[in-house]
Amino acid sequence: MGLFDRLLHAGEGRKLKALESVVPEVGAHEPEMERRSDEELRAHSAELRRRLDRAGDPVTEREARLDGLDDQLPEAFALVRETARRTLGQRHFDVQLMGGAALHLGWVSEMKTGEGKTLVATLPVYLNALAGYGVHVVTVNDYLARRDAEWMSQVYRSLGLNVGIVIPEVYDFGAKQAAYRAEVTYG
Repeated sequence: MGLFDRLLHAGEGRKLKALESVVPEVGAHEPEMERRSDEELRAHSAELRRRLDRAGDPVTEREARLDGLDDQLPEAFALVRETARRTLGQRHFDVQLMGGAALHLGWVSEMKTGEGKTLVATLPVYLNALAGYGVHVVTVNDYLARRDAEWMSQVYRSLGLNVGIVIPEVYDFGAKQAAYRAEVTYG
């Protein structure tokens, strides 16, 4: 049974244990990511996107890309972890990898103030943005949207993604449209 089959079929009491199994899979890719240059990491990001473009024998292209995300999770998370270490000086802790996997699966991941929710979000946001349909990160206020977009865009841009922000101060219709079309949009 594959990693995501285990995760999706886990009962409430086993979800944490199933999420813990993500950590060594991500960790297995870490030495490879550490050896790569910044340009090689960006090229690897493009390769992950190409893999999704070629994913499976779909009922629809969209379904194939989204189904392929689960297979790319360990490698994509390792890529984001290394890029965040280089660009932000912050390395995702193992528990943050588990939180990112939970979010990717659509589960609720509760974290207290200061435990790194903003950093955790980079993992599933990046992974899902690879599918090419855009990811929206909704925050509780405009200040956080602006702060998080500026701060975390260092990771996304380093990996070849574009970032937009939708806040009331942006009055230009064209700029707002461009922000909504970005691969990662904060608002």
